[in-house]
Amino acid sequence: MTEHPTSHEGRQPLADRPQEQTRPRQEAAPAGLPSDIPAQPSAQAQAPEPSAPAGAAAQQAAPPPAPGGPAAPAVAVSITPGTAPAGRREGDRLRFVGAATRRIARGLDLDEIVLGLCRATVPAFSDEILVYLRDPLPVGDERPVAPFVLRLRRTDRLRLTPDVEGDELVLVPDPDPTPAAELCEVRSGSALAEVLRGVRPVFGDSAAARTALGELLGSDHPLPKGLRAILAPLRGRRRVIGAAVLLRRAEQPAFEPDDLLVAAQLATHTALGIDKAVLYGREAYIADELQRTMLPDSLPQPTGVKLASRYLPAAETARVGGDWYDAIPLPGSRVALVVGDVMGHSMTSAAIMGQLRTTAQTLAGLDLPPQEVLHHLDEQAQRLGQDRMATCMYAVYDPVSHRITVANAGHPPPILLHLDGRAEVLRVPAGAPIGVGGVDFEAVELDAPAGATLLLYTDGLVESRLRDVWTGIEQLRERLAAAAQLTGPDHAPPLEALCDDVLDMLGPGDRDDDIALLAARFDGIAPSDVAYWFLEPEDAAPGRARRLARRALARWDLEELTDSVELLISEVVTNAVRYAERPVTLRLLKTDVLRCEVGDDSPQLPRQRRARETDEGGRGLFLVNRLARRWGATRLSGGKVVWFELATRV
Repeated sequence: MTEHPTSHEGRQPLADRPQEQTRPRQEAAPAGLPSDIPAQPSAQAQAPEPSAPAGAAAQQAAPPPAPGGPAAPAVAVSITPGTAPAGRREGDRLRFVGAATRRIARGLDLDEIVLGLCRATVPAFSDEILVYLRDPLPVGDERPVAPFVLRLRRTDRLRLTPDVEGDELVLVPDPDPTPAAELCEVRSGSALAEVLRGVRPVFGDSAAARTALGELLGSDHPLPKGLRAILAPLRGRRRVIGAAVLLRRAEQPAFEPDDLLVAAQLATHTALGIDKAVLYGREAYIADELQRTMLPDSLPQPTGVKLASRYLPAAETARVGGDWYDAIPLPGSRVALVVGDVMGHSMTSAAIMGQLRTTAQTLAGLDLPPQEVLHHLDEQAQRLGQDRMATCMYAVYDPVSHRITVANAGHPPPILLHLDGRAEVLRVPAGAPIGVGGVDFEAVELDAPAGATLLLYTDGLVESRLRDVWTGIEQLRERLAAAAQLTGPDHAPPLEALCDDVLDMLGPGDRDDDIALLAARFDGIAPSDVAYWFLEPEDAAPGRARRLARRALARWDLEELTDSVELLISEVVTNAVRYAERPVTLRLLKTDVLRCEVGDDSPQLPRQRRARETDEGGRGLFLVNRLARRWGATRLSGGKVVWFELATRV
């Protein structure tokens, strides 16, 4: 939708205007020839330095309002004829161009840059401005999309009215700017295409410019009589990306030849700023998409634990970082909980994060101890290059033993919220960040009582410019304790609501870093819901496994699953006994599903295959695949585990 805000600056002699207190002017890189519209030499290259701002009208103006803010009150304006000496007018022009380009350069994104151009020119240089930009805007070296379409991006206009209490004029916003078409297609060989190809600003009273303005504004929107115009192409580093139309009313002094040079300077700085903003926006978008793509789409639903997560990118001033989280199911109904933070904010940080997360998943699949996982991650970070550093917390939760093993690599400590409402900062070894090299990592084993909630997070949640990390950790601990008090003792707060409440502690403001949050509610598995046996690798093992499973199902009132369980256990145990040299393990777990796990010391994973009619075997996994709700096989450091799940119908 086209914006039609109005500016609130009055025109006044530039020699008498206070200098803008802004940061130093941003130097613009020299522009190259556009790829789709060959450009003639620019006005700046063939003409002397701009010598004077246009017009002789002197006006007192109110400061411009903030973008989108309320309109400023009307301000009295006095008009004097333009009798200033030429030298003074030349100095005025130079000061105006310097202040205007600094104002344009202050913008960080496309809208701010266009707004800076409008507020710098209206009403100090023109009474109205219309800014058209290419739609879509090409980025970098990419080929522009055909056809060449210009879209009206913004208009600004002010008007003067007599003061009801005096003879002075009053500067007020004009709600009815010059009508113009929203879209304009630039056809090859048209007058508008030729003006844009020339790159130089032109007066609107020339024959070519009148035709070009008619094409740009639309045949249904002719310029009112008496308006003076300058049509200034906006040319970036490689091509024309838009056009600006500067208008003055008939009662104002006409544009002078030197005003073309002023318009050229403003157009050049605006176009180069837009180029930079579009490139920066595309890079930030790619980095953000890369970051989000490398994060898990959804969390698994392992037995005995509930999971919730959140990810917040950094604010606009900091952009994307390298935070990640993960939950990886492990053999034995265990689950690995991982949170990490790659140092830095860039596309490189996001790419390194993806590599480290993939490495952590691979290492978790090998069922290595947490400290060994961090050791291998440290080696991988060193292989990626120098200064590739990250912090990481790696924890493994066992719902059967109700224990959690944690190893840390320079990451903020986790917080455990107990069922009674007590929030505890866990004491885990600090460790060195991943990528330092030459350090050992230590793991600690802690209690994980049923009903407790473990919170893993990155430092963006607890550290900012306003507080140090330990102050933030203490505030987070108090926040968790307060949330637990609302639900009362023996009732853990809802996991999703708890994550939202934790993020609310950030408040409105600028986030310096992105945030990854992983919360785990430990439900555990009661000992009465676990059955565990060792089977000797002999021919009688499948029969014994069927009998043991039948007794366990009877104890759990799951007799209706007996036939399916006996058939599947017989097939899986038979396959394990065929290759095992040590006792085979058999474990049944009853939760919302019935899970069966068979482990042996052979590292070779079974695979499903299509058996021929003459084959005596090869149909075991086919039966498992057809009857089980889910099944899988995981390689361990000392063998493998084959598991399957059946839905309980109780």
